[in-house]
Amino acid sequence: MVKNTQEQGTRKATASDVAERAGVSKWTVSRAFTEGASISPKALARVRQAAEELGYKPNLLARSLTTRRTNIVGLVVDELGNPNLAMILDEITRQLQRKGYMAMLLNITSEQSYRAAMSLADQFQVDGLIFLGTILSDELLQLARNIGNIPLIVLYRNSDNPDIHVVSTDGYRAGQEIAALMVAEGHRRIGYMAGPPSESTQLRRLDGFRDGLAERGKELALMLGAEHYQREQGYRSLLHYLDTTPREARVEALFCENDILAIGAMEALKVRGEEGSMAIVGFDDIDQAASPCYQLTTYRQPLQVLIGEAIRRLTADEAPSRYLAPGALVLRTSHLRGDQ
Repeated sequence: MVKNTQEQGTRKATASDVAERAGVSKWTVSRAFTEGASISPKALARVRQAAEELGYKPNLLARSLTTRRTNIVGLVVDELGNPNLAMILDEITRQLQRKGYMAMLLNITSEQSYRAAMSLADQFQVDGLIFLGTILSDELLQLARNIGNIPLIVLYRNSDNPDIHVVSTDGYRAGQEIAALMVAEGHRRIGYMAGPPSESTQLRRLDGFRDGLAERGKELALMLGAEHYQREQGYRSLLHYLDTTPREARVEALFCENDILAIGAMEALKVRGEEGSMAIVGFDDIDQAASPCYQLTTYRQPLQVLIGEAIRRLTADEAPSRYLAPGALVLRTSHLRGDQ
């Protein structure tokens, strides 16, 4: 006898309750809630209707014991102060949820935290790890490999490590395009501001930029660095350069490794009363880039495409280990010559 609604309200409905109401076996109920499982349309409709009437939701933790999949994906981050990360997290969590995954955010801003984070990922038996532009050390990669035979995917960076999938914008091509833009604009002395280095991954933007300049008879005239991808770091780096370099010896244009560094650099110029005296180009196309305060020329990454490809590699055994997508220059006004 099927339990009435009042009795059901005192506890959660089970698969057995749904099976009884739908007139099918418990295993048919299980197949109805398993993507790709074999079940007739008629049985599926009966099970889904019974489940809706009873307020039944499948127990994913219990299912993981038999499928050996938790549907938990670890998202590994180390630059939470980067505004671009908010856009990435919004898009990747929405896409994961549509695919039936739950995201576990793992913050690895220090050596102690990444050890704890990898241990947590192991204990929860995550189905994969996606590194969101993370600066990967050899030790961090080893800890990730120790979790077991799960996909390791890095977004927005390149890696030659055979154990990790690369899903990124073609940074080399982007660097070449930005070099071509700056030379065409008439800039002669051109520099680059880099973020923190990584042992195991590269962005390739600098390589493409340097080669693009060389193809046009130019050399990279300046390398500035920042310890983190933070506005303050870009601000301090360029401010120091402005204060220690005579104006006539300075570069005329600067390609910053991402938008938040570029915005910091533009603020340094403004503070010194030299706004517009140096062309600035960023990378990412964050929301602030389009602000009238900056009008930052930048390079937009195909966010939805890259995240979709990263998620596909959680289950696609035959997917290529490397996927590079073209981005697009976004022209505003910050790349223009200051004398125009």
